[in-house]
Amino acid sequence: MSFNFKRHLPIPMEIREGMPLSYEMTQRKVHFDRIVSDVMTGRDKRVLAIIGPCSADREDAVLEYATRLAAFQERVAEKLVVIPRVYTNKPRTKGTGYKGLLHNPDPEASDDVLEGIKAVRHMHLRVIEETGLFTADEMLYPSNYQFLVDLLSYVAVGARSVENQEHRLVAGGIPVPVGMKNPTGGSMSVMLNSIYAAQQPQTFIYRNWEVETTGNPLAHAVLRGRIGSDGRWHANYHYEHLEHLAQAYTESDFANPAVIVDTNHDNSGKRPLEQIRIVREVLDSAKRSGEVARLFRGFMIESYLEDGRQDIGGGVYGKSITDPCLGWEKTEALLLEMAELA
Repeated sequence: MSFNFKRHLPIPMEIREGMPLSYEMTQRKVHFDRIVSDVMTGRDKRVLAIIGPCSADREDAVLEYATRLAAFQERVAEKLVVIPRVYTNKPRTKGTGYKGLLHNPDPEASDDVLEGIKAVRHMHLRVIEETGLFTADEMLYPSNYQFLVDLLSYVAVGARSVENQEHRLVAGGIPVPVGMKNPTGGSMSVMLNSIYAAQQPQTFIYRNWEVETTGNPLAHAVLRGRIGSDGRWHANYHYEHLEHLAQAYTESDFANPAVIVDTNHDNSGKRPLEQIRIVREVLDSAKRSGEVARLFRGFMIESYLEDGRQDIGGGVYGKSITDPCLGWEKTEALLLEMAELA
C-alpha cells in the first residue's frame, strides 16, 4: 500500500507549446465559443448537438468521423450547432479496464500516461485544424484540463464525478460551458448543487496554486438517466422529468438555467437505436411546454462510423470499444430529422 512515483510529467504549458493551436484557429474559436454561449443562454435558438464516439479510441477513425461530420454539418447549420465528442478519458465504475486514450494510447497495451497526454492533445488538434470543428471532452481529472484549455469548446463532468468538490470548483474557472451530469443514482438535487457551486466565485488549491475563480454562468444540467436500487436503468428525459427540473431550476437561484439531454447511457439503457426515439420525444416536449423550452438547449449523442460495439482487439474500424453507438448512416438521418423538428 504505497505510491510508486514513476516519472515526472511535463507541465501543461510545455505540452501546449510543443503542440500549439494555429493563430487562425485560435481566432475562429473565439467566434465559435460566442455562438455556443449564445445557444446556452437562449439568445441563439439553435439546438446544440454534442455528438461522437463513446470513447475516442484511435486517431484515424475519430478524424474520419469528424471529417464526415464537418462536411455534413453545413446541411443542418441553420438549426443545429455541432460539436464533436472527442472523449479521451473513460470513467470506470469499478476502476479497472480500458480507461481511454489518456491511459491507453494503444488499447491493447499497458498504461502509458505520458504518451497518452501527447496522444490526447494531438487528436484534438488534428480534429480542429483539419475539420474546422471545435471539440468537447469529459473532465475526468480536473488537473489535466490545462492540457486542453485552449482547445475545448465544451466540457462535461460525468455522473461519477459531479459530487466531487474539485470538479465543481474547477468548472467555475473554465471559460466555456460545462455540463454537470446527474449522478448515477439520479439525484436532481446533487446535480443542481453542483451547478450552483460551479457558478459561484471560489478560492481553492489547484495544481499547487492558490487560485480564485469568478464562477461559470454557463455551467448547466445534463440528464443521463439513472440506475435504480433494483439495478435497472431508469430514464429521466420524459416530459414529467423535464417539467420537474424546470420547476426546481429557476433564474432566481441560477444563472442561465439550461439542460442538455444525454440520449444514451441510462436514458437508452445503452441501446443506441433508442437515441432516435429519445430525440423525437424531447423535441416534442419542448414544443408542448414553454417551461421545458425555457431550459432545453440540446443533446449529447453517441455515434461512430459503425453501429454497435466490439471488444478491444475486435478489428472493426470505426466501431466503439466501449458503449454501443449509432453508425454513420443513422447519424446523418438523425441530424437531418433533428434539424427538421427543431
